[in-house]
Amino acid sequence: MGSFFLAQMKPKIYDNYFIMITSQQLHDTLKVNFGFEKFRPNQENIINTILSGHDTLAIMPTGGGKSICFQLPALLFPGITIVISPLIALMKDQVDSLRANGIPACFINSSQTDAEQQLNIQNLIANKVKLVYLAPESLSYLENTFNLITVSLIAIDEAHCISSWGHDFRPAYTNLGYLKNRFPSTPILALTATADKATRKDISLQLNLKNPKQFISSFDRKNLSLEVRPALDRVKQIIDFIKEKPNESGIIYCLSRKTTEELAEKLQKIGVNAKAYHAGLDNSVRSKTQDKFINDDCQVVCATIAFGMGIDKSNVRWVIHYNLPKNIEGYYQEIGRAGRDGLPSETILFESYGDVIQLQKFASQGLNAEVQLAKLDRMKQYADALSCRRKILLSYFGELVTENCGNCDICKNPPAFFDGTIIAQKALSAIIRLKESEPLPVLIDFLRGSKNAYIFEKEYQNLKTYAAGSDISWHDWNQYIIQLINQGFCEIAFHRQNKIRLTSLAAEVLFEGEKVQLTSVPKITVEKIALKEPKSKSVANSLFETLRKLRYEISKDEEVPAYVIFSDAALRQMEINRPMSEEELIAIDGVGRAKLEKYGDAFIKAIINFQKNKTVKPKKEASTYKETLRLFEEGLSVEEISTKRKLGLGTVMSHLAKLYLDGAAIDLYQFVSKAEVELVAQAQMKLENPNALKPYFDYLEEKIAYDKIRLALAIIEKENNRN
Repeated sequence: MGSFFLAQMKPKIYDNYFIMITSQQLHDTLKVNFGFEKFRPNQENIINTILSGHDTLAIMPTGGGKSICFQLPALLFPGITIVISPLIALMKDQVDSLRANGIPACFINSSQTDAEQQLNIQNLIANKVKLVYLAPESLSYLENTFNLITVSLIAIDEAHCISSWGHDFRPAYTNLGYLKNRFPSTPILALTATADKATRKDISLQLNLKNPKQFISSFDRKNLSLEVRPALDRVKQIIDFIKEKPNESGIIYCLSRKTTEELAEKLQKIGVNAKAYHAGLDNSVRSKTQDKFINDDCQVVCATIAFGMGIDKSNVRWVIHYNLPKNIEGYYQEIGRAGRDGLPSETILFESYGDVIQLQKFASQGLNAEVQLAKLDRMKQYADALSCRRKILLSYFGELVTENCGNCDICKNPPAFFDGTIIAQKALSAIIRLKESEPLPVLIDFLRGSKNAYIFEKEYQNLKTYAAGSDISWHDWNQYIIQLINQGFCEIAFHRQNKIRLTSLAAEVLFEGEKVQLTSVPKITVEKIALKEPKSKSVANSLFETLRKLRYEISKDEEVPAYVIFSDAALRQMEINRPMSEEELIAIDGVGRAKLEKYGDAFIKAIINFQKNKTVKPKKEASTYKETLRLFEEGLSVEEISTKRKLGLGTVMSHLAKLYLDGAAIDLYQFVSKAEVELVAQAQMKLENPNALKPYFDYLEEKIAYDKIRLALAIIEKENNRN
């Protein structure tokens, strides 16, 4: 067997021997069973690691494709994959999605009757299912069953729940540590979307993982805009915001159950289809609200943090935090519910001093009070930030970037900065002198030359740089160091008594001449930013609406959420590509073999009938492109054309692409760089020229927006035609 072929093969464990799985087999399994042409970032590496029998810790952002990482290996292993999930309500949705793809799966939890549980256990013993979803509390109930089955893989979803350092600690998860002892040769995959360094380490220790391989995907969600506003008349601000987006789905996170109900009621009074969601509501009410939201029958959900974990709705266009979240992990996870389809989406956080006081009270009375208070303080620092908010989020998770994002309120409306390099050098040097062993207050006291008892007890007054910043007030030092933390030059080690430590970027400031920009503005006043993003409206008689209604009818017949049938992204591709055969339909991203067999005929017929019945109006089409060109030649920007013509930005961009191909004198390079065009061209060759944009988007690891891909393809096509 040739060396190249061997290099392409991946081992699969069957008890004490290996069967080789090629990279092509993995991709075939991905397409046939799940309908996707390409793996998302890190997915294939994680799967190969699992198939090699290694324990694995995967940190992947919301919408990053965590489920594929254990669902696909489950099909290749001979035995059963156990999936530990914290929320009973989500298990059915996961199982429904798997069954829709032709994958045998079940769940066992307290919502079932004894007869239902026994039937599922019998199917497990008979090896008739590949995956079983369990709550942590159900493990002991199945102890005898485990003796009768082969457990090939254990996946623990939302693994941060096991750690008291995490933002969502659940005592039931602490029992999961026994799994490694119970199944010593079975690989364990721990998955979470949010875990700082302390939590990652604790997950591995608590689960008794053996030398786990760790994969950390980028936390950067470029399509999410980040904005913080002062909590002045929040309700009016929210109403004004929603009025500008009448057809867009969104989530409003609130601190209390009472607030969710009051806010939902206020929105209902102005005609917004809004529902409240919190743990105090009856299970059936919560389930109905979730289903209505998923099926676009409810526009807005006003919810506590009980809502959202595991929600696969891809077209959530915005997330609002009515109250300050208690930590950055939770905040990041919650804003991650928006824009899972990769399209531009907005997030707004309202900040109020009253929220801080209330959250401080909660944190001080809970587990690990000191750590939770420190994390709350870090959340407040983010809200008060005067530097790029995306850099702050990424640095919190250990992902250091130097470029500002351009898509947060600070980048869009920057405060006045000054050269703070010397101040930064003093602070960073002081951290070194203190051997990275002290929290923020002590660091400031040291810099200011404080003569308090603690300083003298540690003999810090004898160290170099003591009192190096005595000319700067305590308050200003606090602000400057927070800015340095937010810019990624140092960090708070929450698991080590909140000690301030340096990051790798600090050396650039101390030894390589890197300049640091600081601002002395004590507090930013965030004004309401005029929202230029156009309204996303679905035309009532569009093909998308036709397919959406068909999907809705099928989902009701099968009693599954609509997204289980096909995602919005898949329907959009169908609308664009108009597949009228099985070969064309299966080329759509998200259409696998099982879904083709189950739903293919219905959707193909719907598309054919739509084409037959629609009235072709070429003159109108021609005139709409002509109007876009006229406005562009008059000097209007794409955003201005979008607003003036009441068209989506994507539509305007597609007009420009077509006009360019038709010979109009338009320089598309003002919207997309030559380097980006080159990357798209390389992707086109690798992907063998797919019709849809999503394969490009995924292949390029979501680094180039859909609009830019569309324009790049137009440039490439024209260049090819010239040759």
